Order: sequence, then C-alpha cells, then structure tokens
Amino acid sequence: MKLYLLPGIVFCVLLFQLPALAQGLIKGQVTTADGQSVDYINVVIKETDQQARTNEKGAYQMNRVKPGTYTLRIQSMGLSAQEKKITLHDQQVLVVDFVLQENNQKLQEVIVSGKKNKYKSGQPSSSLRLNEPLLEVPQNIQIVNAQTLADQQVISMADGLIKNVSGLTRLSHWADMYTRVNARGARMAAFRNGVNVTSTWGPLSEDMSFVDHVEFVKGPAGFLMSNGEPSGIYNVVTKKPTGSSPMKGEATFTLGSYDLYRSTIDLDGRADKSGKLLYRLNVMGQNKKSFRNYEYNNRYSVAPVISYQIDDQTTLTAEYTYQNAKMSDLGSVYAFSPVGYATLGRDFTTTDPGLEPTKIDDHSLFLNLQHHLDANWKVTAQLAYFNYAQQGANIWPSVVNANGTMVRNVSIWDAKNENRFGQFFVNGEMTTGKVKHRILAGLDLGDKDYMADWGQYHDLDLAENPFDPQQTTYQAPENGYPVWDRSTPLSQRAGVGGSISQAYTGLYLQDELGFWDNTLRLTLAGRFTYVKQSNYGVADEETRRFTPRVGLSVSIDDNTSAYALYDQSFVPQAGFLRNGGTIKPITGNNMELGLKKEWFEHKWSTTLSVYRILKNNELTADPTNNGSESFSVILGQSEAKGLEFDLQGELFKGMNVIANYAYTDSKVKSTTAGVVGITAGDRIPGFAKHNINTWLNYSITSGVLKGAGLSAGFSYQVDRDSWTWGGQNGIQDLPDYFRLDGGAFWEMGKVKINANVYNILDKYLYTGSYEGWAAPAYYAWQVEAPRNYRLSLAYKF
Repeated sequence: MKLYLLPGIVFCVLLFQLPALAQGLIKGQVTTADGQSVDYINVVIKETDQQARTNEKGAYQMNRVKPGTYTLRIQSMGLSAQEKKITLHDQQVLVVDFVLQENNQKLQEVIVSGKKNKYKSGQPSSSLRLNEPLLEVPQNIQIVNAQTLADQQVISMADGLIKNVSGLTRLSHWADMYTRVNARGARMAAFRNGVNVTSTWGPLSEDMSFVDHVEFVKGPAGFLMSNGEPSGIYNVVTKKPTGSSPMKGEATFTLGSYDLYRSTIDLDGRADKSGKLLYRLNVMGQNKKSFRNYEYNNRYSVAPVISYQIDDQTTLTAEYTYQNAKMSDLGSVYAFSPVGYATLGRDFTTTDPGLEPTKIDDHSLFLNLQHHLDANWKVTAQLAYFNYAQQGANIWPSVVNANGTMVRNVSIWDAKNENRFGQFFVNGEMTTGKVKHRILAGLDLGDKDYMADWGQYHDLDLAENPFDPQQTTYQAPENGYPVWDRSTPLSQRAGVGGSISQAYTGLYLQDELGFWDNTLRLTLAGRFTYVKQSNYGVADEETRRFTPRVGLSVSIDDNTSAYALYDQSFVPQAGFLRNGGTIKPITGNNMELGLKKEWFEHKWSTTLSVYRILKNNELTADPTNNGSESFSVILGQSEAKGLEFDLQGELFKGMNVIANYAYTDSKVKSTTAGVVGITAGDRIPGFAKHNINTWLNYSITSGVLKGAGLSAGFSYQVDRDSWTWGGQNGIQDLPDYFRLDGGAFWEMGKVKINANVYNILDKYLYTGSYEGWAAPAYYAWQVEAPRNYRLSLAYKF
C-alpha cells in the first residue's frame, strides 16, 4: 500500500463512526428579468443573519443550515428586495432561485454606482475544471481579475501583472515576446482557457485587451496536467460573451512615456432577439517605443467570440484570436560588461536601427461545447489549435573584451510553433448515503511541434574595431548587416537539431468526498499520462506515469477553511550527458498546508500556505561547458520550501487592497556523483528569498469628489539571485529591489480617466546573470524603465 494514502483511509474509517449533525443545505441561482445572472449579491436568512454571496455565475450556496422555517431575503442598493418563505428539513438540499425584476441594463447601472468588490474573486473559471468555490479547494489558487488589470493599466502578461500574486518572479524575458513566470523553485506552465500552451520559447505574451482574468495555481495541478513542473500553472482566461441586451461596450485610449499610443474596443451583445446567439469582439492597436534607442514593440490583435445556445442544456462557443507583433531585435534589451552589473546607462542598447524587425503572427482557435445532462452533471468538450510564426533575429555579443568593448553578433531566429489540443471532461455531483461526491473525470490530448532556424550568424563589428558602449554618437556597423538565406523552407533549415515535438495523452479521475454536509472534504484523485517527445536531435522518448493527488479541506465555519495537499508531477526532459547516459524525467511532489478566510461579509479574503517541493533527476547546464558545448548534468535532488500569504478585497468602504508576501527557500539538496561547480546547499537561481507586494486603491464614494481616487503600490525583493549559475563564481547575488508606483483616477457615469506613474523613485532596477562560460566572462543584465507614466481615457456605452 502507498503510504501517502494511509492517512486518508484512516480518516475515512474514523469519520463514519461519528454521528451526523442535523443540518441541511440551501442553494440557488439569482437572475435578472431578462435571464442574466446576478453576481456579487447577498442572500440572507433573516432569522439568523446567515448569508451567502452569489459568485460570478449568479449561484449561491449556504452550508450547514439547521432545519426550520425561515425567510430568505435578497437585496442590493438600488434594486427591489425580494423575500421567500422556506422550510428546510434535516439533510435536505433545498433549491431556491430568485428572479430580479430589473433587467440587465438596470443592474449594470446599480453595479457602477454601488461598486462591487473590485479585486476579490471567489470562484475559478470553468476551464480550471474545479466546480467549487476557492474557499473549499485544497490548494493555493489566486486570481488577478479584470478590474485589477484596468486599474494598474496592465497591457500584457509581461507588464507587471505577477506582482499581484505572492512569490512570482520573471526570468529571462525576451522583449515582451513571451513571459516566463517562476514560482516555488521552477517555471510555471502557461495555460490559456485550460490548455497547456507552454513551449521552450513561448507562448507569445497575451495582450490584456482580450483577457478577462488570470488564474495562478500554486503547486502541481493534477486536475489540469501532470507532465509539468511541480511549481504550478497560470491560466489566462479570455473574454466571453455575457449576452448583454442592448449591446454594451467600452472604448479606451491610452498614451504614455516613450511614444506609447494604444487603443482598444470591447463589444458585447446579442446577435438575435432570442438571445441564443451571442458575440464578443475585442480589437487593439498599439505603437510603443522605449527608453532605449532604436527599440520598439508595435502590436495589434483581433479577438472575436461567438456563442450559440443550441438548447436549454447545450452551448457551443467558437473563439479566434489573432496577435501581430513587430518589434526591434530581441536581444536589444540586454546590457553587457566585464566589470559588473549596472555599469552602463539605462538607455544602453546593442541594437542598431538598420537591423530588420522581428515579425510575429500568432493565431489561436477554440471550439468549446458544454452540455448539462441535468442540474448536477455537465459535460465539456474542447478543441484548440495554435499557430505561431516568427521571422527575426537575436543580437548577442560574440565576445566582451576586458576593456568593455565587444563584437556584436546577430543570429537568425525564424520559428514556427504549432499546437493541437483536445479535451473531454465531466463535472458532477451525487450523494451516497450521507456522503456528497464532487466528481471530475477527463481525457486530455495534446500535440506540440516547434522548429527554429538558429544556424546563421553574422558579426556586426570587426575584432580590430569593436563596438564601444561608451560612444555617444551612432556609427554604422563596420562589418555591415546580415543577409539571411531563406530560400529553403523553415523545416529544412531547422533540421533535427532545431526541432522539438511532444505528444501526450492524459486520463484523470477525481472524487471529492464531502462529509457532515460538506463540512469536511477529502479529495482522492489520480492521473495516468503518456508522453512521447523529441528534443533537438534526441530520439523519441516515451514516458508513462501515474501521479496521485490527495487533499483534505475542512470548513471551520462558513468563512474559514483549512487544507492539506499532496500532489505529484513529472517533466519529460531531453539533453546530452557528457558520458552518454540516459535522461530520466524530472519527478516532483508538493506537500502543502493552508488556511483560507473570508472577512467581513466576504469583502476581503486571505490565503496562508506553507509548502515543500522535492524534485529529482533535474538537468542543468554542465558548468564545465565551453561556449560551444551544450552538455547537461543530472543535478540530483533539489528542494523548494516556503511560505506564501495573499490578501485581496475591500478593507473598508472605498479602500480596496492587494497585498502579498512570500518566503522562498530553493536549494540543491544533494548532487549526483561527478557534478562539479554545484554542491548541496547551493541556491537555485532566479528567485528572491523575500518578496513583498502591495497595491492600494481608494475611491471617494460621496460628495463633490465622488468617483475620484488615488492608487499606490510597491514591490520589494530581498536577497535576490541571478538568473543562472555563474560558472566557478557561483550564483551572483543581486541587490535588493524596491519599486514604487502610484496613480490617480476619476470616474463619472460612463467616463473614466486613469493615470499611473511607474518607478516613481526613478531607481536603476534590473535583473541579470554572470556569464561565466565565456572567455573572458562578463555580466549580462536587463534594465527596467526609468520613471514613466500612462494616461488612459475609457468610455462605456
């Protein structure tokens, strides 16, 4: 018997020996007169003051209600109150629905004037598959919602979004081309609408114009995948039609420092009178330069969505997103010096205005079918297709001389990424005796192919006349510009050594058993995964693995829960060992304890968690590599452990807050015999031991200044590490990081003006690494923008 199952089995045996309490459950749906769901409204039992709040779908649920006759009351400022007399019996599940007489348009006016909770989210999206409130999930899951994105004027995944969640850092970010998010000692997998779009060099960072919110799942997420890092995943959830009638929309114009000009429009409505055919359209256009010379990032995107209600139980949604990017050479964001970090001006760049831009076309298509078998069971089927094409290059020095001069080298970077996904899963609820079951079962299929041509190079400078970072005037490169040979298809140019492919099949089954009217919940689950992959010339490798998941969550009261979790994952990996040995997959497990609480009538929430992740067989670059070698070594075992705290919501009237803290201790626990340059106790690069973030937003709610307000926030990182191990010199510590942002806004009716200033203290902020493999070695770092601003005007119609 597996030892990790023993506590759950013993607990179940003891549980059935205890008497059941006399309690029942009340749940239901709140809708408007025109059939739209009503979110974030309170349902109260008048006789006891016990209450529940509807979620994003208008659903509410009251647990552990004593039998009796009561009056249910539902009300909100500006809306007509409703009351219903009910009688609840022992162990009964009573469904009580409400229909507000106001239509959706009237309701929207009430929400604007009443200001529903801005930053707090209590329910995950359906694409996360967990059909339950976050309070009951035995895992640390945080959501960054649309209001947060708007208030902070976040325009892409790479644009400071992660500061809203504890313990997240970014690593080696290529000019906003893609976003690598790290947490708990490793990279988080990137998801969109529930499918795993992670690749070595992607996906293209999502523009926030078509994003509704982003969900961060800490630790392995067996309900979504097992063939990934145990650090967790982030799931970008795109905007869907809400069926507004008449159509509603929002147009926004933003301008900012360094010639940022950006326009977006969001249209949401019905295409027919019956309300069966719904649409959503988001369009964005942007021109953006930089504080560095010759650097730019111009983009546009189009994202139409159509949803058709086939019948009362079935909905089909089709979604297409196109992103186009035209940006300067990707390596332009880095600075290099043999002396040390931050020894060049913030505006330094190695790029040149004569270099061709990098061009990217990114297409994605989703087809989603949801069918309700009855009130308790739902089937979801989803197909997704991604096609990413890139034509460009990357600049990096061939050599950095001891006096700081360098020879800049440009290498071609043409790439294509094509992904296909299929999903089928079932959510359901049933009761056996006095035990409630939440069932999740699913099948996941994925096929990913990436190819790239990195095989063409060109030095811009001559060794006898290198590029001088100290020069103050522009000089054309003495060796001229590269001319790339694109006469043959990319597939031929990439060849075996430039191609990555992965195909996987996963089967998942989960039963969350609820005892004592769902006061205590035991999750027993497992996933079987088959993966076949080929990386950079390494022959096809097949991996078959079963990964269990065991969770325990207990509701201390209606607003508080405690949980424990054990979950596993694995990562197929490929590489070349110097001794020609076999590469095994990384195996990882997460052990986690947590406490969640909703405060003051669900106005704000907190999550506190502690975790320990062990990883085995992880590859890392061989510290003895010279510049032309790409051998790996098996590191041994690493351990990540830490503490995370998150707070979201409205502290008091008008004051909304996001605050988080993380302590991360990620180290090598033991090393494999023969590994040199890395020893037990060495820290895993790419993290800060202490990471603190806050964001405060205060809105005046009455008087002549009603609708005006101020925002402020800071990010503080202590005891930071560089991106990589730095050869024989080890990890290079980076200085502590402190960034202060702030802003002001004014909102009246349909118009909102929002302004933010970033890096108010105008600090020289950067991340980087020591390139110890080079001869001579040098420092490489990336600088954040100096003090800069954004101003936006939004109009809702």
